Order: sequence, then structure tokens, then C-alpha cells
Amino acid sequence: MLKRACAEFFGTAIMVFMGCYSIKLGYSNLLISATFGIAVFIAILFFRNISGAHINPAVSLAFYRTNHLEKNALIPYIFAQILGGICGALFVGKYGFTEFKIELGYGILIEIFITFILMSSIYFIISKTDNTNIVSIWVGSVVGILALIFGRYTGASMNPARTFGPNVISNEFTSIPTFFISTIIGALLAAELYNYIKNKLEN
Repeated sequence: MLKRACAEFFGTAIMVFMGCYSIKLGYSNLLISATFGIAVFIAILFFRNISGAHINPAVSLAFYRTNHLEKNALIPYIFAQILGGICGALFVGKYGFTEFKIELGYGILIEIFITFILMSSIYFIISKTDNTNIVSIWVGSVVGILALIFGRYTGASMNPARTFGPNVISNEFTSIPTFFISTIIGALLAAELYNYIKNKLEN
């Protein structure tokens, strides 16, 4: 379990560091989105065979709901991901925190929607192949595309750990609970859809 938790820690730290550092460097929205996508690609490529490379508490919760993650691994995974998000942000400083740049209600709906799309796309690809190269390219691309389209509105978090680390380091605590709730709702909705479809196909 320690090895798996360490993989989640380092994978999340790499993702947060790379993505937020691109913001610190003043990259365009396109390059920032691409960097987050590449960071997710790298994390999955290197750590999927160890821990599954969830690098996202919302993903871990959804996977637990669909029996892709055992109960005794859930808390260590989430703890490692949150800690990884903090450590990744520490190396960047006060850059990359997420905030709602539109009306709160619309922002919440966007985070629910894009996290639902991300988690659904993960279920889709792992149902089609177990090839880590393909999975990493697929998920990294989905993250990059969603960040490009929706980043201007909410920062396109889709990930409680991605929000928690940079926001804590930047002393931007207000929006953390809302991002946590909305991203987890989105992921769990995808999990329920997965369970529904699976049950239909089996019956």
C-alpha cells in the first residue's frame, strides 16, 4: 500500500507542479491547457502500473463506487493525492489557484459537467483497453481539451487535489469546499452511470 500511495503522491505532485508552473510562466490558455494534459499523460504513463494513477480524489471515490478500488486503499489514496497537490504547489508558489470567474451557480454546473465528462471518458477507455500508453494519451488529451474550453470560467479543476494545493499555498480558501463538492458530484454521477450501464448489459 505504501508503494501505491507514494505513486499517487508523486503523480499528483507532478501534475500540479507542471500545470501551475505553466501559469507562473505566463503561458497562453492553449499552452497551459496542453501542459496540464501532458502532466496527466506523464503521471499515468509512469504510475498507472503501480497505483492506477488516479491522481485525483474524485476519481478514486468514483472507482471505489464501481469496485475498481478496494475500501482500505481509498483513504491512503486521497491523503497521498491531497499531500501531493500541496507539495507540487509549494514548488510553484502563489500561482495556479482555481476560482470561479463566472456566476457561482454556473461555475458549479461547469465543474460537475466537466468532471463527469472526464470520469466517463476514463471508464470508457479502460473498458476498451488496458494499454497504459493508450490510456495515458486518451486521459491526458481529455484533460487538455476540457481545460482549454472551460479553464477561462472555473480554472477547469476537475480535481479536489489540484484545487486544494494551489489554493492553500495562495491563501485562497473560500472556493475550496465548492470545488470539492462539485468535482466529487461529477465523478460520482459518472460512476452511477457506469454501474447502470454495466448492470443493463449483464441482465
